[in-house]
Amino acid sequence: MARINRRDFLRATGAGAVLTAYPWLHTVAAPGPFSDYRALVCVFLFGGNDSWNMVVPRSQAEYDVYANSRQNLALERDALLPIAPLTSDGVDYGLHPSMGGLQALFDSGRAAFINNVGPLIEPTTRDQYESGSVQLPPQLFSHNDQQDQWFTLKGRAPARTGWAGRIADLIRTEVAGQQLPTNASLFGASLFQAGDDTVAYVMGPGGPITFEGFGDSGFGLAQREAFERIIGAEHGSIYERAFAAVQQRAVSTADLVTAAIAGAPAIGTAFPASQLGEQLETVARLIAVRDQLGMERQIFFVAAGGFDTHDDQNELQPGLLGDVGDSMKAFYDATVELGVAGHVTTFTQSDFGRTLTSNGDGTDHAWGGIQIVTGDAVAGRQFYGSYPLLAIGGPEDVGGGRFIPSTSSDQFAATLAKWFGIPDADLAAVAPHLDNFVQRDLGFML
Repeated sequence: MARINRRDFLRATGAGAVLTAYPWLHTVAAPGPFSDYRALVCVFLFGGNDSWNMVVPRSQAEYDVYANSRQNLALERDALLPIAPLTSDGVDYGLHPSMGGLQALFDSGRAAFINNVGPLIEPTTRDQYESGSVQLPPQLFSHNDQQDQWFTLKGRAPARTGWAGRIADLIRTEVAGQQLPTNASLFGASLFQAGDDTVAYVMGPGGPITFEGFGDSGFGLAQREAFERIIGAEHGSIYERAFAAVQQRAVSTADLVTAAIAGAPAIGTAFPASQLGEQLETVARLIAVRDQLGMERQIFFVAAGGFDTHDDQNELQPGLLGDVGDSMKAFYDATVELGVAGHVTTFTQSDFGRTLTSNGDGTDHAWGGIQIVTGDAVAGRQFYGSYPLLAIGGPEDVGGGRFIPSTSSDQFAATLAKWFGIPDADLAAVAPHLDNFVQRDLGFML
């Protein structure tokens, strides 16, 4: 049977998007393994997390400004869970009352907060924003556009790759012996993990999604054998051969990963019974079989929805933030149990922050917000970036309490990529606007 490579197939079809549908058409490079194991776990909070109610000032003067801005959305000062960063900016802070799990991680030095971070092309002041004298990311305050900005760091240029995909492209020669791709998603195909030369392995929240109707005996086994005969037959066209190759790899990989997970050591940590908890528990089980699968570098994508709190924010946010804190704490505990807490770093991303002002029952789309980073490799119990005064009309406010980010998502991504093993000279390939900012490494990774 004639063999094709990925580039021949793409030239024949004229469809770069085929990589999303056929995730195993990628080049294989010569081996050159890393000397250790490292994993990044992205927890994406779809809808735009209102992080100004996640980390809140507790000092009376700053709290009064916050309460005046937030109106009916303000949390009670005495209900906030106190946290004390090792380096103080002179203000006391607290966490949302539902985030006891995150408070424990922060207090133990295993979590940090990146303040007022978001997509930027270059440093931007309010005067520059209002005069149009700087380049701005397009379609600010739009869900889809700002999700793509976080995924790709594209600025104003079209982008077909995400920053996790570009990391995988850069290290593909070093991880050629891995039995799975660097990128794996438990929440569907994501632009975040799309690369030019590599693609993500997409599975369900509990592991690989197997073909329906297959079995180990009887009619199910007969169906599987018939399917394998079809995809293993000689096919005349390049399309048929490529499709058959993808299906063969999908079946064999699902079998490989399912068997590996089934044989993974038991994890005693209890995870929340939520979609995010299930995904992170599966990630922990996949990490547990990293040696069996020959894995040296992995980037996982998991996600939770419901953060578009235009309505019922006071009723919805405790459950949303409680799930994030409890799930991330459980996942950290599992990495301790597996002996990899210093080799696995978990971080959040979200569409955007939300307005300080209340719309009566919730908040609207904004820009800068706060992100979380956890793990033993994190220089924790610290704030990174500037926490703004939560005042309507303040120096970073472009309307309604929409803050211009003081830290860019490029700087955030580059700091994580550097810890993952990307040399400084290659960081601009991951974060295209990094050179526009003085601080290339935010310092939150050890």
